[in-house]
Amino acid sequence: MTLSLSASDTQNPAERALGSLIEQFHSGQFHSGGRLRVWSLIITVFGDAIVPRGGRVGMAALQDLTDRLGVAPGALRAAMSRLAKDGWVVRHRDGRKSYYSLAPDSAATFAEAGRRFYASGPPDWDGDLTVAVTPHGDDHAEALSGFVPLGAGIYVRPGPTPETGSTAALSDILLLRSVDGRIPGWVRAQLSSPDVAAAYCALTRSFAPLDAALEGGAMLSPLDAFAARTLLVHDWRRIVLRDRNLPPALRPDDWPGEAARVLVKGLYARLLPPSERFLNRCEAATGVRLPAADASLEARFAAGGGG
Repeated sequence: MTLSLSASDTQNPAERALGSLIEQFHSGQFHSGGRLRVWSLIITVFGDAIVPRGGRVGMAALQDLTDRLGVAPGALRAAMSRLAKDGWVVRHRDGRKSYYSLAPDSAATFAEAGRRFYASGPPDWDGDLTVAVTPHGDDHAEALSGFVPLGAGIYVRPGPTPETGSTAALSDILLLRSVDGRIPGWVRAQLSSPDVAAAYCALTRSFAPLDAALEGGAMLSPLDAFAARTLLVHDWRRIVLRDRNLPPALRPDDWPGEAARVLVKGLYARLLPPSERFLNRCEAATGVRLPAADASLEARFAAGGGG
């Protein structure tokens, strides 16, 4: 008797886990707020993988990635055209080949955000808290920058009163300061979004099978590892940027964000070596391979490190 095997029967657990993630990518089930957009995914690729390696890459490498993710070639071309038109990327022609780099402002924006989503942990806090009370919160946007609304004209922020550059901006705001670090549970619950908490939990559930498979010895090809790394960073960064950057003492007791960070940090480390082997083969110009990654790559998720 002859047995026929389906593609899923011949895949290892890591390949099956990646396949599930790609299905979620296309079904709009990712956790970072709606269906993923190709142009947004490409920004993740550049900031995460290309900037540390000189900043420029050929269209062929991007096509390899998006092909593996099941993205139509026309969708990639449209995304690159849009990004170039909007000033996010710069196109470089070399004969019949096209190469792209992030525009300087785009690279700076990603680097600034990267300090948050590549951080090794949440911010420290010494218990200093400022409370602002105003009947006209919307009229004091500058003065209340960095504060989190609690409702009824009440805002809080870790740390002392920020510098606003204008005494007038604070003239009718009541500022109260606490330094004992005692925060009621209802306040901590108000400061963190339940939707963001659900997104962290969903990310953990979705990526845990891939992490477990790799920890158990399963392997991914360099291209598959790069695809998985891209999906991981894209989902993680979009959730983090929706979240408020708060110390643990200002979070609910059951906050899932740090468990998600532990998983992302570990899985990123597992995916990094094989995904970098894929990038070793990619071109920065005709016949010129991408340079080796700079020190910023190794600093990600390390104490004191960032984007």
